[in-house]
Amino acid sequence: MAGRRKRWPAFPYHVWTRTSLWASVAVTAVLFGAGAWQRRWIADDGLIVLRTTRNMLAGNGPVFNAGERVEANTSTVWSYLMWLGGWVAGPARLEYVALTLALVFSVAGVVMVMLGTARLYAPGLQGRAAVLLPAGALVYIAVPPARDFATSGLENGLVLAYLGLLWWMMVCWSQAARGGPRRPTPARGTTRWFDGALAFVAGLSVLVRPELALIGGLALVMMLIAAPDWRRRLLVVVVGGLLPVGYQIFRMGYYGLLVPGTALAKDASGSKWHQGFVYLANFNQPYLLWAPAMLLVGLALMVLLLRGRPGRPSAPARGESGRLARLVQSPPAVVAFILISGVLQAVYWIRQGGDFMHGRVLLTPLFCLLAPVAVIPLLVPEASRMARGAGYLYAGATGVLWLAVVGWALWAANSPGMGPDATRVTATGIVDERRFYAQATGHAHPLTAADYLDYPRMRAVLTAIRNTPDGALLLPAGNYDTWDVVPAIPPPPDAPTGPDGDRNGPHTVFFTNLGMLGMNVGLDVRVIDQIGLANPLAAHTARIEDGRIGHDKNLFPDWAVAEGPFLKEEPWIPQYLDEDWIRQAQAALACPETESVLNAVRAPMSPRRFLSNLANAAEFTRYRIDRVPLYELARCGLPLPEPVNPPYTGLPATGP
Repeated sequence: MAGRRKRWPAFPYHVWTRTSLWASVAVTAVLFGAGAWQRRWIADDGLIVLRTTRNMLAGNGPVFNAGERVEANTSTVWSYLMWLGGWVAGPARLEYVALTLALVFSVAGVVMVMLGTARLYAPGLQGRAAVLLPAGALVYIAVPPARDFATSGLENGLVLAYLGLLWWMMVCWSQAARGGPRRPTPARGTTRWFDGALAFVAGLSVLVRPELALIGGLALVMMLIAAPDWRRRLLVVVVGGLLPVGYQIFRMGYYGLLVPGTALAKDASGSKWHQGFVYLANFNQPYLLWAPAMLLVGLALMVLLLRGRPGRPSAPARGESGRLARLVQSPPAVVAFILISGVLQAVYWIRQGGDFMHGRVLLTPLFCLLAPVAVIPLLVPEASRMARGAGYLYAGATGVLWLAVVGWALWAANSPGMGPDATRVTATGIVDERRFYAQATGHAHPLTAADYLDYPRMRAVLTAIRNTPDGALLLPAGNYDTWDVVPAIPPPPDAPTGPDGDRNGPHTVFFTNLGMLGMNVGLDVRVIDQIGLANPLAAHTARIEDGRIGHDKNLFPDWAVAEGPFLKEEPWIPQYLDEDWIRQAQAALACPETESVLNAVRAPMSPRRFLSNLANAAEFTRYRIDRVPLYELARCGLPLPEPVNPPYTGLPATGP
């Protein structure tokens, strides 16, 4: 055996099993793809990613605004996949690139999770007649948010593909040391190349989404425990950690932060347990998710009763470490791994307070928890395995439970979801994003940035930019068809002119909906928000305790006037702005610590700047300012500027 090449365990499926598996995979993939296409759209947050892609393709780097290094996207892998897709597609609209990749990844994720689960059952199905039926996969695709976010332009499809691939690879890894009775594999486990590939995929988790490190990290720990020698452990550590660690060094040096800018903007280390449970109830109630959960638990029990005895495993390794390694590298341990991962993801998001998009962030834990029963085998009873009468009874019970799952899936797939509250921002702050934007734009399938021009204020912003060639700060007005304008400081007479003979001054737009805005204006227009996704100043404010989830930072527009080249006094500022607040904000920007944080992302990049950011990234990540300029001056110990309007004291004014 020493010189024999290692081989994968071969599991000879019965023809019924093989045929039913591929039929189930094909039917589920078609249903999911068709259902997702029926609800196709690109979210405003998906367009945020595309603004970064435009800057990358234009040579400005992975930034949202040219000259300001802000990581406005949570998923690093998705950002660079979009850049690659945009580069390959050339003149094609980036929205269609995002739509295609998201849909393909979503369907691929469901296919891979089904194949992984089918392989999980393989040892007990050798030579046995069984029909593999979609179960957990059917539950997942029946939930309307799963189909909504399959084409949203966000990284949800990538997450599904990643989890499906990791699950399939972990199942293969768990069975490699066991083998089948006809082709036993060496007890030392998988080949080095497979361990390296699995370690790379597991390590990639943090770059797919930061919280997925809980899943990828657990997989790497299992591999380290099961590794047969120090060389294999070194391989797992190096291959699994090389890309994440390398990108983390880049992030710290380039962006000056330990985490993505989105995590800073939303204070991902904070907790809002009550809101998290509200979000969980909001996801569960429209679809009664407890019902399929009970049915799938029943199906899992039937599978355990009908599985029979698997082929005899290879001889166990000797010693405590060998027994532990064999215990960790086993199918039951991998099932426990994916279930624990699902629970950890759910707890993380409940603690975080969930999200403002209905169901979105709980799709990942749902997918993980459904993975072990993505498909289930309906076994034909055999007298050699159990009494024929009992076998028919168990098979009948399995069939009844599966039909109940199918019935629930048909009902849930046609559920109205959140009903009349779907498009209204109620006290929970949660909305059905797809329906909200379909209603607000008047397009059943808002796919392109041009579709979002029919959203309130969008066409008006283009008009306002054209009407202010000398530059301006644009603030959303109460009237949806206009913008409030704060003029830029007029350029000097000898300022250079553009190719058209005009002096085009700087434009900044201050608005919440960054995606639709950023994709409809030029890259020369700075687009910032009060939440902090693209605004480094807002990102470093403290989280508002009772703010809407995902929108719980709110920087006053006075700061935008103060830090830009705009006129800062009446009558050039709107009436709702305060000239004293603007002066105070301008003075507060001189705080040395604040200047350091802003220089980290605005100063030209150089080796010295990179090393400085790298050394101070932890401090910059912790740094917070007060959004009220007066309090920020007090925090930083700076003097109060002379007030424009003396404070009201209740005493009569005295004159000369």
